[in-house]
Amino acid sequence: MKQLLLIGILLISSCTQLMENKNNRTLTTFTEKEILTQLDLAFDGEISQYYPAGRPQDIKYNFFLDLEHGYFLTAGSKIHLFSDSTRWAIVFEKSGYQNRSFSADIELDYIGNCINYPVDEYQERNYITNATNITLIDRSEFERIRNKQGSEMETFELIDPTIKEVKVRDTIIPFDNNYKNYEKMGIKVRAHENTKQLIGYGDLVRYLNETNSSIISATQEDIRKYIPKDLPWLMTINKFHFESVYDKGNPPHRQEIYQLLAKILVTRNTKNWQPTQKANNHWTNWESGNL
Repeated sequence: MKQLLLIGILLISSCTQLMENKNNRTLTTFTEKEILTQLDLAFDGEISQYYPAGRPQDIKYNFFLDLEHGYFLTAGSKIHLFSDSTRWAIVFEKSGYQNRSFSADIELDYIGNCINYPVDEYQERNYITNATNITLIDRSEFERIRNKQGSEMETFELIDPTIKEVKVRDTIIPFDNNYKNYEKMGIKVRAHENTKQLIGYGDLVRYLNETNSSIISATQEDIRKYIPKDLPWLMTINKFHFESVYDKGNPPHRQEIYQLLAKILVTRNTKNWQPTQKANNHWTNWESGNL
């Protein structure tokens, strides 16, 4: 009888452990520490061991999410998480206007152990990176909608008030030229040499982020271009606490957000997204595109 009781207890214990493993999904070949180490490397611009070896003359870049870039007027930002028992990937997404480059873009930064790193190939050397850009509004479209009347500054990165539509990727959408509607969203049109209160290129992208965010968001096809197609998607985080990438004394492994991301990737349990810090990744909280 005692033997039967003991066997029963062991079976119950074993089943309970299996259920816990199934519910928490903790059986992975990677660790939270490894993920945080990879985030630290990207934060510092150092190259990961997962990069292809390449040739001695090849140049490699390892980028990290930056909401304060002086030449990129930030509009939207998100974080996408993917993992299974052996593979993991974090995809940082940022949309906005590249001031002085006359291009509105999505920037995707990839960090993980299964990234198919983008490579620009040239005869002299290759450029290997963890980032890719997707054009939302190209130079020719900005030239089409550019204000061509007035002083040099009045024709610089300002939109013609008679424009009714604008092409974003391959979609034609209505253009709102009423600056008051932009101000309601916290978007202040340029004051200097802009007596007609024309809408700026960056203003437009931020307005779309507030009113039609899907039009300037990456698709699943976009996001999955450099990660395995069968890698399970866990979640997309639209609101999160961000800290400046220019504070090098505060690397990712010390920050709550990245500790949480690592835990979610290892456990594959999105219920572990329980941040205690207030979300602040909205563009109104960060100065960008100011150079």
